[in-house]
Amino acid sequence: MMLNEETAVPSAALPVAEFRDHLRLGTGFADLGAEDAALEGYLRAALAAIEGRTSKVLLARDFLLELEHWRGEGGQPLPLAPVSALRVLRMRDREGNPTVIDPARYRLVRDMSRPRLEAVAGLLPGIPGGGVAEIAFTAGFGLGWADLPVDLAQAVFLLAAQYYETRHEGAAQGGAAMPFGVMALIARWRTVRSIGGAL
Repeated sequence: MMLNEETAVPSAALPVAEFRDHLRLGTGFADLGAEDAALEGYLRAALAAIEGRTSKVLLARDFLLELEHWRGEGGQPLPLAPVSALRVLRMRDREGNPTVIDPARYRLVRDMSRPRLEAVAGLLPGIPGGGVAEIAFTAGFGLGWADLPVDLAQAVFLLAAQYYETRHEGAAQGGAAMPFGVMALIARWRTVRSIGGAL
């Protein structure tokens, strides 16, 4: 399985000004642009960390999932949530030639923990030997910061603030443990994974 992020979170979607207020930083300084770029970096790092812990995509963007075999013949769980749209399902043979699958043959089963691609009737189309299935989908709570659940938005701010405060210690985005307050905020969003389950 290979998951690729096809689009990035645009800078305009990140609440740099609100984060500056959260940190109680001043404005009007000559190097404000450079500082804002740094604050954006802390927000992006915190966003990625929260998404990694929860398997939830906070700000909407496009992804491409490549699979060599289905997890189940009638349905395939998707690794991220919430999924808002399946953009395309296609098969690539061992030479890389694509075949787009008719959207009438599959559907998205929406679920906040385990969304999945499901066959409308019967089985999902077979994956060519030596080839892959490509599932292009869009995931995320929304395009803007206001679309995020308040607890996840607060968790990003708290974690980004820790990164900012420890920026001179060399471990701002590395080995430092996630604060208890952040873990408490994201606890209900974490997906409980079971070993050996079909879906």
